[in-house]
Amino acid sequence: MDLIDTHCHLDDASFDADRAGVLARCGQAGVRRIVVPGVTATGWDNLLRLCGEQEGLYPALGLHPMYLEQHRPGDVRQLAEQIEQHHPLAIGEIGLDYYIENPDQAQQESLLYEQLEIARQAQLPVLLHCRKAHDRILKALREVPVPGGIAHAFNGSLQQAHQYIELGFKLGFGGMLTYERSSKLRKLARELPLEAIVLETDAPDMTVASHRGERNSPEYLPECLAALAEVRNGEPDELACQTTRNAETVLGLG
Repeated sequence: MDLIDTHCHLDDASFDADRAGVLARCGQAGVRRIVVPGVTATGWDNLLRLCGEQEGLYPALGLHPMYLEQHRPGDVRQLAEQIEQHHPLAIGEIGLDYYIENPDQAQQESLLYEQLEIARQAQLPVLLHCRKAHDRILKALREVPVPGGIAHAFNGSLQQAHQYIELGFKLGFGGMLTYERSSKLRKLARELPLEAIVLETDAPDMTVASHRGERNSPEYLPECLAALAEVRNGEPDELACQTTRNAETVLGLG
């Protein structure tokens, strides 16, 4: 099996003590490639170093909307410079989060538009974070067209999903799919065209049901695949091949 975790924060400090063991178990589980998104400028150097040292890890660089207080003047300019110098796989994790308490929507939107423009100029896909703001992000994507990407941890409507697909995006499904109570999400994963779906863990967050309350890990990606196979009544091997092909296509992975 050849699986791609399209969204995993493997650079997070929670993996510092056992990262090598996690990667070894990923290999045994068939998780061959992992996309590691950046969230703040201060973390980019460590993320790039990690991906440079480990085969099968692919960096993305971005400024996350939930960390506005950590972003500094000049970070967007630095992002453009890092993109030109290091040629990451994608721009991300970027987006909008209106779920948090008292979100600064104007500042979030300004940051999103600036990063979309960088992605447009660099012709790179984007990894989108979105909570309670799908229509606003879709509007931004129409105004600043980019070469597709992934709507990470997608939880919007079927109509919104098809709008993302029309714009060249794939939709990421992960640990929440393993919970039977996630009825809306499981229904969505069943109804969407398989060609639109990619797998992710978002580790160390959003863990699978069998590890509820524990740190999530990319080695659990096969459990996300199994949940997808269950809700679609499909063969895991076939779904693995297609979701991997989807990820390769949208991210330009050979």
